[in-house]
Amino acid sequence: MTAGQLQGKRVLITGGGSGVGASLARGFARAGAEVVICGRREAPLAQVADAVGARAIAADVTSEADVMRLFDQAGPCDVVIANAGSAVSSPLGKTALEDWNAMLAVNLTGVFLTFREGLRQMPGWGRLIAVASTAGLRGYAYVAPYAAAKHGVVGMVKSAALEVARKPVTVNALCPGFLDTEMTDRSVATIVAKTGMTAEAARETLAAANPQKRLIHPDEVTAAALWLCAPGSEGINGQALAISGGEV
Repeated sequence: MTAGQLQGKRVLITGGGSGVGASLARGFARAGAEVVICGRREAPLAQVADAVGARAIAADVTSEADVMRLFDQAGPCDVVIANAGSAVSSPLGKTALEDWNAMLAVNLTGVFLTFREGLRQMPGWGRLIAVASTAGLRGYAYVAPYAAAKHGVVGMVKSAALEVARKPVTVNALCPGFLDTEMTDRSVATIVAKTGMTAEAARETLAAANPQKRLIHPDEVTAAALWLCAPGSEGINGQALAISGGEV
C-alpha cells in the first residue's frame, strides 16, 4: 500500500498502546489514515499517539458502556481492528473459573463488542479485522481458555462475513503465530519461572513452533491488515489468515 492510500479513512485500533497495536497505528498513519487507538493503560497509549499523530481514548473492551463511548468519541470508522487481548497459562485442570471468564471477556467478548459497535456506525465501505492467533486454528497445551476464545473469534468472523457479503464491507481475522512482542516476553518469563529454562531457551522453544524457526514480527501483521484494506482485496471475506511460517 502506498503512502496516502487511506487518506480520508478513519481507523480504530483496540489494544493500541503496545506490540501489534502500536505497529498497526504506525502503519495506518503512514498510509494516510486518521488513527484512533484505545486501551486501558493511558501512558502507553499517549506515547504511541504522540509518536504517530493518533488520537488516544482510554477504554476497556470488555465493558459494553466503554465500547459504546469509545465509538461515540471516535466517530464513524471505516476500518475497525479488534486487536486487544491477553493470555494466561495453566493446565486445564488447574484453571480457575475467574481466569476462564477473563480470557473469554477480553479475547472474545471484546471483539464482539468492538465489531458490533463498529459495524453499527460504519459509514459505507468498511473493514472489520480481528487480530486472532494460530490458537484460533489449532490447539496449544496450557492455554485452553485463550484457544477457546480465539476459536470463537474465527467462528464469529465467518458468520459476520456472511451477513455483510452484499455490502462493501469485509470481515476477516489475522492469525499470527508466536509474536516478538511484550505478550511473548511474559510467556517466556512464565516458562522460565515454571521450568528453570533460560530466557533464551524458552524463546527458542516458542520460535520452534514456526517452521521458519523464528517469532513473527508485528509489522508482518500490519502489512496483512493494510493489504485487506487495499484495492484488490474485496473478495477476501470471512477468512482466518495464518501468519505463521507454515505452522498451520
